[in-house]
Amino acid sequence: MRALRSPAVAEAVPAAAILSLAAVLRIVGSGSGLPLPLLNPDESNIVPRAWEIVHGGGLDPGWYDYPSLLFLLLSPSQIGLDAPSYGTARAVAIAIGLLGVAAAWWLGRVAYGRLAAIAGALGVAVATTHVAYSRMAVTDVLLTLGVTVCLALLVTGRLEWAGVAAGLATSAKYPGVVLVVPLLVAGYGLWRRIGLALGLAAASFALTSPFVLVHAGAAWGDVTRVQRLAHEGWLGFEGDPATPLAFGARLWDTAGPLVLVALAGLMVAVRRRTRADLVLLSFAAAYSISLLPIEAHFDRYVLPLVPVVAVLAGSSRTLAVLAVVASAVPLWWSVADAEALTGRDRRVDAARWIDRMVPAPDTIAADPSTLPLTGHRVIRLELPGPHRAFDPRRSLSTLRADGVRWLVVSGTVADRVLAAAGDYPQEARFYRALEAIAPAYAVPGSSRSRPWLRVYRIYP
Repeated sequence: MRALRSPAVAEAVPAAAILSLAAVLRIVGSGSGLPLPLLNPDESNIVPRAWEIVHGGGLDPGWYDYPSLLFLLLSPSQIGLDAPSYGTARAVAIAIGLLGVAAAWWLGRVAYGRLAAIAGALGVAVATTHVAYSRMAVTDVLLTLGVTVCLALLVTGRLEWAGVAAGLATSAKYPGVVLVVPLLVAGYGLWRRIGLALGLAAASFALTSPFVLVHAGAAWGDVTRVQRLAHEGWLGFEGDPATPLAFGARLWDTAGPLVLVALAGLMVAVRRRTRADLVLLSFAAAYSISLLPIEAHFDRYVLPLVPVVAVLAGSSRTLAVLAVVASAVPLWWSVADAEALTGRDRRVDAARWIDRMVPAPDTIAADPSTLPLTGHRVIRLELPGPHRAFDPRRSLSTLRADGVRWLVVSGTVADRVLAAAGDYPQEARFYRALEAIAPAYAVPGSSRSRPWLRVYRIYP
């Protein structure tokens, strides 16, 4: 009985319970759409390049929208495979997500104590966006892990190691560079140590993403293109409020009422101003400011704020109790999201139907984010978006004149276009024209993660 009351056991039991809950939430639904990358189209940009690393392609991904750390971490999961495996890559993604939960425990523990550790880990464990992206082999959860580790090291005064973590976070995704701000705050006055930490940050980035520097011109072109598109906006966000409100809504969709508890914790931190308070507040402020120019309000962009929100929500005894209670809401949402991903994804059946019924010489036109259509002649229609020119191929007469015989469209694009038809009148007319044609194969939508999909035979 005395052993059960020991401090080590008192911490190990809730930590193990939270990690177990986090694992179940992330594992359920992680096989959705396999063997195809249907959970997130970015997987098809990342996993094949990780596969190439261990199959003679070299360490240079040749694509710099993202730095290289995730490619390197995923590559061992592709050893011995004849083709890129999204399933094994997602297993690595789940492990990264669980490490993020553990890191949130550590951050809460060193910042405010055991109750903050519980609140921090539980908040990240159930946060809907963190759960969802932990099932995908994409960069955002790895960035969040790097941010959390760096902040914990800064709270404990380990500036040099925090510099290494900041460099690795930036090597996961470029916005990790924002960690320079809390590093300067935590080390203010210790300029020699700050200089060393910044040098170590640069070295860790260079070691894990060397070709971003070797091919700096190409990398800069990719980075600036991605930033320009994010600043101009994206399909589906035309009706959003101003950027701060839009990202506030995404944070609410991620953590629910835990955000309100965190706001109370933030006000306490502003008055208290301990080292931990200043580190967390400076990062939250700097990262939030970095989001202000962005008009593409993707939910994943708020992920680095989630561990800060969860830990601030547990920064006092009263708040920690409220945080645990508030976590029931995002837990409910995450369970519903996981349930929506169970069962067979019928888009896989559509892909097999195309392989079986569409002759290989036939040309298929397809919206982005539909199906990979490997082995077929495919024309990918351009994604509509703010400030983007109309794709003239989004016309049945044009497609037929070009010899296209099949068309694949999905609710991922069509529903968003029709919801903003005033912004995309020509594209909307194209999708409305399809309503007069009976699809050769149709998959009804079952959830946001599994939109409807239709295959049309468009030749006379």
